[in-house]
Parts: sequence; C-alpha cells; structure tokens
Amino acid sequence: MAIFERLGDLIRSNINDLIDRAENPEKMVKQIIIDMEEQLRDATAGYATAMGGVNQVRKQMEQAQAQSKEWERKAKMALSAGNEELAKQALVKKSDADNLAATYSTNYETMNTRLMDMKSQIDILKQKLSEARSRQAMLIARSKMADANEAMAKSLGNMDSGSAFAKMDKMEAKIADKEARADAFSEVSGVDTMTETDPFAAMEQDMAVNSDLERLKKEMGLL
Repeated sequence: MAIFERLGDLIRSNINDLIDRAENPEKMVKQIIIDMEEQLRDATAGYATAMGGVNQVRKQMEQAQAQSKEWERKAKMALSAGNEELAKQALVKKSDADNLAATYSTNYETMNTRLMDMKSQIDILKQKLSEARSRQAMLIARSKMADANEAMAKSLGNMDSGSAFAKMDKMEAKIADKEARADAFSEVSGVDTMTETDPFAAMEQDMAVNSDLERLKKEMGLL
C-alpha cells in the first residue's frame, strides 16, 4: 500500500550505513527519527481510516444477517396463518438478505485481514522507532568521539616532533654552555661557590687550615 512505501524503506535501511554516508551524522540520525515519526503518524491515520471502513462493512453485514432472521420469522408467521404464498415471498426476501450478508462477510474478512497487516507494520515501525531513539545518544556520542580522534590525529600529523626536539637539544646545549662559563668565572676569581653555599664545606676547610697551622707551629718550635 502507498502509505507504507517509505515505511518499508526505513525499516530495511541500516542506520549505521546511512550515518557513514552522511556529511553530518548527528543531523542525519535526528532526521531519520523525524522521518520515522512522520511515517508512524501517517500509518496510524491510515489505519484509523481503514478501521472505520471495516467497522462500517461489519455493521452492514450484521444488518443483513438481522434482516435474514426477520424475514425467516415472517415466513414462519405466514405459514402459521396458512398463507404459504406469503411465506414464499418472505423466504425470497430472506434469500436476498442472506446473499447480501455473505457478500458483506467476504468483504469484511478481506478488509479485516489487510487491517491486521497494517497493524503489524505499525507495530514494526514503533519497534524500529523505539530502537532508533535508544540508539540516538550512543550514535551521536560515537560520532563526536570519531571527530575528536580525527582532530587529534590531524594535530599530531601537523606536529614536527623532530624539529621540536632539535630545538630543545639546542636550548639545553646553550644552558650547559652558560653553566660551564659560570664555573670558569668562579674558578678564575678564586671563589669556591660550593664553600660559600655549603656551611659544612666551610667548616671542613677551617679545620684543615687550623690543622696545618698547628703543624707548622710545632715544626718551628713555637708550641
């Protein structure tokens, strides 16, 4: 049926395949849900219209069946009154009502079967729509993660790590050169930076000097 043409396409479609082909997966998956919601509304409206037709045929069938019973009652009444001719006329009317009821019954069964098929397709669409809604957040999250990974890969690809480390090596060499020159100036100026900054080193130096002084005094007989 025409109302289910796009419905069938949506049900057969694989959401992930659609996303792979989409330029904006987030918009695509949202549009899929919008389309499915629209199809569900159209299908439900079509189902309601069809149900109205089925109910109408069912009522006509029941009316024909009721008329058949009524003509049979009148035929019996005519026979009871001894009027066989009137009874036959009533039975002719009953036969017409039976034929009409049979036609309505056939139409009703056919239409009701199609109505059940429509209901099954609507149930399938509801299931697919529920699945799409539950997967929407997950698919969008995966899309964003893929975008982030792609951006990071591009950043790393644009980074010249060899050049960066070469610059750092050059800077480290300059710092080492400055440290060497500072040590050289300290040596020339006679400043022992270690002694100046380390009190224990200064103490050891004083003790060594005093020891040498005592030794010289003893050698010269001054003690």
